[in-house]
Amino acid sequence: MKLDHKLYLYSFLAHFGWLKKSYTAKIMLVAFLGTHVPLLTLLLSFIISNSYSLEMAARVMIVALLATLAGTAATLYALHHLLKPVILTSAALQNYLNTKTLPELPTEFADEAGTLMADTSQTLHKLDQLIHYITNYDDLTGLPNRDLFCDRLQQTLSQPENNQRLVAVFLLSIDDFTGISHGLKHQTTNLLLRAVAQRLSTCIAQTDILAHLRGDEFAIARMDIVSFESVIKLSQLLSSTLSKPFSVEGNLIHITASIGITINGLNDRNSVDQLLQQAHMALYQAKQKGRSQYQFYSPEINAQLQERLTLENELHGALERREMLVYYQPLIDLHSGQITAMEALIRWQHPTLGFVSPAKFIPIAEANGLIVPIGEWVLRTACAQNRAWQLAGFTPIRISVNLSARQFEQANLVEIVSQILEETGLKVSYLELEVTESFLMADMERSVKTLKQLRELGIWLALDDFGTGYSSLNYLKRFPVNMLKIDQSFVQDVMSNPDSAAVTDAIIALAKSLRLNITAEGVETQEQLDYLKMQGCHEGQGFYFSCPVPADVIAPMLQKSSQQMEKIAA
Repeated sequence: MKLDHKLYLYSFLAHFGWLKKSYTAKIMLVAFLGTHVPLLTLLLSFIISNSYSLEMAARVMIVALLATLAGTAATLYALHHLLKPVILTSAALQNYLNTKTLPELPTEFADEAGTLMADTSQTLHKLDQLIHYITNYDDLTGLPNRDLFCDRLQQTLSQPENNQRLVAVFLLSIDDFTGISHGLKHQTTNLLLRAVAQRLSTCIAQTDILAHLRGDEFAIARMDIVSFESVIKLSQLLSSTLSKPFSVEGNLIHITASIGITINGLNDRNSVDQLLQQAHMALYQAKQKGRSQYQFYSPEINAQLQERLTLENELHGALERREMLVYYQPLIDLHSGQITAMEALIRWQHPTLGFVSPAKFIPIAEANGLIVPIGEWVLRTACAQNRAWQLAGFTPIRISVNLSARQFEQANLVEIVSQILEETGLKVSYLELEVTESFLMADMERSVKTLKQLRELGIWLALDDFGTGYSSLNYLKRFPVNMLKIDQSFVQDVMSNPDSAAVTDAIIALAKSLRLNITAEGVETQEQLDYLKMQGCHEGQGFYFSCPVPADVIAPMLQKSSQQMEKIAA
């Protein structure tokens, strides 16, 4: 409803500069004018009338003037105090805006001014509660947010009596939450997070602080640590509680969670931000270990993460700076002793860090996506090198190249491989691509389709690290591979560990039944070689034959192998 027509007098008076900023001045002006109307009327009457003597007129005028002034003063005084509710309400509002101090306005009056004060006080209290909630609580789960978590923990740590108290901070994150959320509706994901928050709240003590930091990350601060064992028990309780299926909108959802833990030592002056940073470092290490793991923070972890950050920064542009190299390791026919293939292995020669282990930089490249251009470069380099060996007159062999999970997920992988073979002039029958069982299982239908397309081109396919993953016959028979590669962890102790020997024998028997070639990785001794030959393994690879070496070192090996083949043929 428009109120402009009811504010005409107020609007009119607001045009005067000396009245613009004072509501009290407006009221006083109107009251002053109102109380002086009788006096002005009397003056006008005396002026225009000749009925009174000058003396009488003067006497009446003085009395009327004094009475009017007294009445005006009393009226203005009373009005000034009657305006106090409006003035106090205005001052309370302004003070709340400036200092966030809640007003203490009276609420017992029932007229319009009393209602104004009471409603203003009640509204500001509710508004303050709402602002406090929005500022300090997560609207999805209802838990304290990061700011409130840090504030409460800081208050606890800053108390002098807590200097001798151990405080543990747990940082919990749902494993593969991105993948889980991609398979769920947005609303379902939110309901899942709420359910996780509710379950976590059942695991904590009254003195603990539970907060939802962001996304799938939750934090718990435990103030009263009796022993380190109690911290481990809480971690196990959290993991087991979340491992039970969640029923969300009629669907059963299974999740696991990783936990990073840091403990504020006695007399430590670590800030809350430092504790959270340490917990994040520990959480990262826990996720590196696998699913449903917990990890304590240590300075060693911090050093490892600092090294990782350095490597990640240096990895960008390493290809362009030509720091990447391809080394080759021969695969040997265990019965003839001839070289049948070469595996191409990436190496990083950094100008100041020296040789960086693939075990360090490959996971980083996998995580940030650099493995895709690096992997493509390795494939192109290896194919070109194999073709160069053939043109040099060496007996043709396979070149084996590992495909990463990121590469395998590329929609145009088959086209990229075909293009590289065409560019380098290498026939498809001399290329072998190695894939691992773990990333094939992520999407079985798509994996089988991609493998079939590569196989139809005539490319050899090898299943790497076999025995460490699912190793299921049901899955294996669906993969159109040519070869199984026994993981080196079994080969290395095949002579001393009956379990490793049993797994190795079973893989070889399985490969034979499926008419697949079998390669043993990690062959290092004559005893291992003899055992694998006796069991019928086709190929071997490992330091017993040769460590990975540059292409110029491989050339003499290939020349010797070619000469031996020529003698056998003659």
